[in-house]
Amino acid sequence: MSTALPAASVEHAASSRRWYALAVLTAVYVFNIADRYVISTLIEPIKAELQLSDTAIGFLTGTALAIFYTGMGIPLGILADRIERRGLIALSIGIWSAMTAACGAAANFTQLLFARIGVGIGEAGGTPASQSMLADLFPFSQRVMATSIFALGAAAGSMLGSTGGGMIADEYGWRSAFYALAIPGIVMGLIVRFTLQEPVRGVLDKVEADDAPTLKQTLAFMRTQRSLVHVLAGGTVVTYWGWGLLWWTPAFLQRSHHLTTGAAGALTGTISGIAGAIGIVAGGLLIHYFAKRDPRWQVWTVGLATLFGTCASIGVYTTDSLSLASALLWLFVPVAYLNLAPILTLTQSLVLPRMRALSCAVLLFGANVANLALAPQIIGLMSDAFLAHSTAGAQSLRWALAVTTLTGFWAAYHFWAAGRDMRRDLERAGTAL
Repeated sequence: MSTALPAASVEHAASSRRWYALAVLTAVYVFNIADRYVISTLIEPIKAELQLSDTAIGFLTGTALAIFYTGMGIPLGILADRIERRGLIALSIGIWSAMTAACGAAANFTQLLFARIGVGIGEAGGTPASQSMLADLFPFSQRVMATSIFALGAAAGSMLGSTGGGMIADEYGWRSAFYALAIPGIVMGLIVRFTLQEPVRGVLDKVEADDAPTLKQTLAFMRTQRSLVHVLAGGTVVTYWGWGLLWWTPAFLQRSHHLTTGAAGALTGTISGIAGAIGIVAGGLLIHYFAKRDPRWQVWTVGLATLFGTCASIGVYTTDSLSLASALLWLFVPVAYLNLAPILTLTQSLVLPRMRALSCAVLLFGANVANLALAPQIIGLMSDAFLAHSTAGAQSLRWALAVTTLTGFWAAYHFWAAGRDMRRDLERAGTAL
């Protein structure tokens, strides 16, 4: 007597596991972003207690994290293409959560610096392995929507870090904000390790997942994928533009519009959470609709949206009206988030299955150098330069941010150019359209 389950039952069970894994990995991403960006809301109280300049704050909050986050990303991406991804993600969560707590315990600049370095090392192993798993759980036709759900973690994490961190800081001090966000990460690590199943690599594509290629072979293949090169370039520049501006926005609202730490965190957190989610979902639906007819719309939609968002961002940082700046943030922020899902999807779909984690790590290397290393540092340097060599005074940060908005036009060009070879490159990667 056969004990085999009906095909419908097997498919239902597989579908349930697929969506459960997506929910868990999205929750992990929420705490990844919250732990990383809560410090941007806490810049002013940290600066006051430790008596730091904007240049020092830029190094502490961004560059210190980025050096090790990006430096460890490539080797951990290579590792994720070779070992069980579930265990790597769980270990990464534990490390970055412990180091987030250490940020709260830091007594001086040096201790906080080393704690931020630890956060960067832990976070480097999370997203590449998660994206590689999702590409083996969802076919190409569903990847944008699945990755859009995953990317909602960025909006939710920003809201949690900004709003929650600001409220806790106002009530209990900035150190307590770090402690409160570190605890849930330990729980998520255990959930990942003991409840997720490792998917078979390449099972949904037209090519078999053979032994993992070398770093040299993977990079050589990626260089020949012209659309991927533009996606990576566009992803780097758009992250510098969008997330670099948002990184300094709480401090801008406190200095130029005289909001408290909690009020600035609540405003940016609410907009990031709600408008960011709208941008991700609406963008995902639009891209899913148009890309079914022509895959090039995955990048063309992002390019058009980035042009619109750049114009809105110019207004945010040049107006003297808080109400107008807030209204324009509701237009700018969705665009800053809209690009996440298509960029992450294409870095998985434009390479072979055993290249996916490394491809994502390369994307994150460029994006996070731009976002964490360059944007906080360069904007901080520009702000100090305007303060020292112009009559900007307390408005020096405003004009540093206004100059930075112009990089959005550069990003839009790369998304337009990426569409030219999209069909050919998807075929070379063996992606089943």
